[in-house]
Amino acid sequence: MKDIDFGNYLYQLRKDNKLTQRYVAYQLDVSDKAVSKWEMGKSKPDLDKLKLLATLYNVSLDELLDVQNTKKDINISKIVLTGGPCAGKTTALNWISNYFTKRGYTVLFVPETATELISNGVAPWTCGTNYEYQKFQVQLQKVKEKIFDDAARTMNNNKILIVCDRGMLDNKAYMKDVEFKRLMREFNTSETKERDSYDAVFHLVSAAKGKEDVYTLANNQARTESIEEARVLDDKIISSWTGHPHFRIIDNSTDFENKLERLLKEIASFLGEPEPLEIERKFLIYYPDIKELESMTNCTKVDITQTYLKSIDGVERRVRARGIDGDYLYYLTEKKKITGLKRIEVERKLTQDEYLALLMEADTRLHPIHKTRYCLSENNQYFEIDIYPEWDSQAIMEIELSGEDDPINIPYFIKTIKEVTDDENYKNYNMAKDMPKQLVKKKIK
Repeated sequence: MKDIDFGNYLYQLRKDNKLTQRYVAYQLDVSDKAVSKWEMGKSKPDLDKLKLLATLYNVSLDELLDVQNTKKDINISKIVLTGGPCAGKTTALNWISNYFTKRGYTVLFVPETATELISNGVAPWTCGTNYEYQKFQVQLQKVKEKIFDDAARTMNNNKILIVCDRGMLDNKAYMKDVEFKRLMREFNTSETKERDSYDAVFHLVSAAKGKEDVYTLANNQARTESIEEARVLDDKIISSWTGHPHFRIIDNSTDFENKLERLLKEIASFLGEPEPLEIERKFLIYYPDIKELESMTNCTKVDITQTYLKSIDGVERRVRARGIDGDYLYYLTEKKKITGLKRIEVERKLTQDEYLALLMEADTRLHPIHKTRYCLSENNQYFEIDIYPEWDSQAIMEIELSGEDDPINIPYFIKTIKEVTDDENYKNYNMAKDMPKQLVKKKIK
């Protein structure tokens, strides 16, 4: 067992008992930092401390020792496969199963909740209101995903892929914004938490957009949309997921077989098969029209605070708080450069306590970077536009690609100054050195 697995267990026990790290540290006569290290998997408590923890957390010492010795090292990735009507999801699920099973994964599929309900008589038109139906769908979706998560943790394979046939944010495409916000409040959650609870999201574009000759209602009794309605719905689903940190759109620019091969390539790249490569291009652009961006349904605003940590063995490390209106999720990212475009990047989610503890490892030579990111789904590609508070005439736009030669369709309303992919001045790491001084003072003339 890796220490981090036992650490996560200790963290969950503490949260279940509604205790703070400071309180636990006081009761065990240790520092807050020691408790944090146990929960982050950097160290383990000795036997005497385990006895005290068992008492504090209302579990037996035997249980703690058993978990410590038997907890398995499991790598679970949970992704969403979504798309517009008649996009090829059913066939894609079969391809995903075959492809990743051959590569050593246990692949689990969370069935599409809407199809289950509608096929069995629970539908927007049979329930009292669409809102009531959507509430039932979210409720069932949550239960199913928890069951699959819990089941995955009991399995012997250390590589598990959970594929959700649609996810929580798909509901948003079928509701008014005010209704969806109400729904999130009713479940004591938020759009940010639900959207970013998945590790990655892959959207298959409807055949109604570019492959109209194969669009059909025959293979899904829950599908009722005309071609025009399917196009509108496809756009709404894309808009609902826009803002996720790893969102990919698979369009109909090729035949269906190549479409699915592109999907498999994107998922494999995300999973790090054979290694977690990121291919990114970056552009310096003129300051965009913020009001226009914020008025677009296919654009989502996210606030980011990024803090660099002391590097280890040449690996760039950073922590990031990402969210909006005080509703944040936290991430640790580790990067190692391969070429100008390619780099190995590994990212994992953090608890707030883990995030705060890692801030203690900040590289004090570098300044935290604060930026507002506009995630834009346009031309079946996913752009991230970063606005820095110190800049008033320029911004940075990034796009992640699956191949170095992939074409980029820059939105017509974005005016580029130059590509800066290989320009060290515009690397966030270097900008963290210069942010208060020179780079932010530059003006476009």
